[in-house]
Amino acid sequence: MNVPKILWVDDEIEGLISQIMFLENKGYEICTQTNGFDAVEYVKNNIVEVVLLDESMPGLSGLQTLQQIKEVNANLPVVLITKNEAENLMDEAIGSQITDYLIKPVNPNQVWLSLKKIIDNKRLVAEKTTSAYQQDFQSLFMALSSNPDYNQWMDIYRKLVYWELEIQKSNSPEMQEVFNTQKQEANNDFFKFISKHYASWVSPKSKEAPIMSHSLLQFKVIPHLEKGKPLFFILIDNLRFDQWKTIQPIFAESFRIHEEDSFYSILPTATQYARNAIFAGMLPIDIEKNFSEEWKNDDEEGGKNLHEEAFLKANLKRLGKSDIKYSYTKITNNHDGQKLVDNMHNLLQNDLNVIVYNFVDMLSHARTEMEVLKELAGDETSYRSITASWFEHSPLHQALKKVTEKQITLIVATDHGSTRVKTPVKVIGDKQTTANLRYKHGRNLNYEPKDVLAFRDPREAGLPVPNINSTFIFSKGDLFLCYPNNYNHFVNYYRNTFQHGGISLEEMIVPVIRMTNK
Repeated sequence: MNVPKILWVDDEIEGLISQIMFLENKGYEICTQTNGFDAVEYVKNNIVEVVLLDESMPGLSGLQTLQQIKEVNANLPVVLITKNEAENLMDEAIGSQITDYLIKPVNPNQVWLSLKKIIDNKRLVAEKTTSAYQQDFQSLFMALSSNPDYNQWMDIYRKLVYWELEIQKSNSPEMQEVFNTQKQEANNDFFKFISKHYASWVSPKSKEAPIMSHSLLQFKVIPHLEKGKPLFFILIDNLRFDQWKTIQPIFAESFRIHEEDSFYSILPTATQYARNAIFAGMLPIDIEKNFSEEWKNDDEEGGKNLHEEAFLKANLKRLGKSDIKYSYTKITNNHDGQKLVDNMHNLLQNDLNVIVYNFVDMLSHARTEMEVLKELAGDETSYRSITASWFEHSPLHQALKKVTEKQITLIVATDHGSTRVKTPVKVIGDKQTTANLRYKHGRNLNYEPKDVLAFRDPREAGLPVPNINSTFIFSKGDLFLCYPNNYNHFVNYYRNTFQHGGISLEEMIVPVIRMTNK
């Protein structure tokens, strides 16, 4: 086990021998310097866990030494030890990113507790997280075993996301492995649940169904329209619930969250189906019937999401809101994003502003195509990290900051999520079979029934029939569908990429959040 190395900097270090011996008996290696110049040089040339730094030293003061240490290693924890309790000194020290401070005369136990808090923090967090997860593991197992309904599945998924983020903080590979196994079992059970209930949810005779893509506006947006209080409905394409939790703190700086909910994306969990359904307020089979010119199936030429504004307009009319003043903005590149920033104040004149932001979807597709993004977003943790970094520096965040002082309602949602695919399965089809990795439709499909949910009559899934005898299949869990041609090439190319279109908790149970400004 590595002995933590501590650098103690004090011009009266000889008076601290007993304290140093106390810490050495507690298992720390203590190195000493008597001035700031030597301390900075020591940090440049040696690995140190924590610096204990006297504030009042001749020559280079404690705060000056702190500044130079941070220039060498910005992440090195520094504990400032001072006789001076002046508020302005504390403000300056905290502003200079000290990790802790102690007031002289210091007790050896005080120093020890400070070091323990800093050095052992990760280990203590990991131990506490492990213990709490072990206790909750059984209740999650029981919830999965008790035939959960669609509301309980949303609760189970939220709890799984909570533990995924907690376990990420603890950095425990063993616990991560246990969690991954439990999440995989949950996804297997979720696939069975969707296979059993999905057709009844989307049936015209449905008596009970969760809020889904085509009912999202009706139940989660329109009820919050108020004259004179602009409502912004922001749809961030392809945003999973765990990604939302990562960007939530950034929203919380300016907005008060009133409702953090989720809904079910329709199948396929793909943009041209789920997002068109959101704006049209209809299942794809009905969109094709009512907008035959605008609807495009996968195998047809032309853009698949070019008519969302027209769908939205017709939906608002059907919901009795044709008199409201609304705008529709789609952002697909940074230039469009900057135009949104410039136009935000004009949007405050509208009752409803719909903003579709395509970044996360572009990221998942680009990640598949670009090796550098495969490195940057190699797993769920880094995928979340990139999402948070993007949002913090995005034109969307800038645009929202411009209206934080105004009385607005903000609803953030998505159209579908994505899942990291790991397990290839073979599918055989004719030349008309679609190329999607998480779902396919075509004639004479040959597949392993246990791997997919199949609809031989697409109308049972609320979907148009692209061709006579077309079958739709949706893959489960982390499977991805590959043709036998060049099988090994495509397996290696797509494994561990984030895809959507199929059945998983991550793709189907997605966030819808309502906020107002503080």
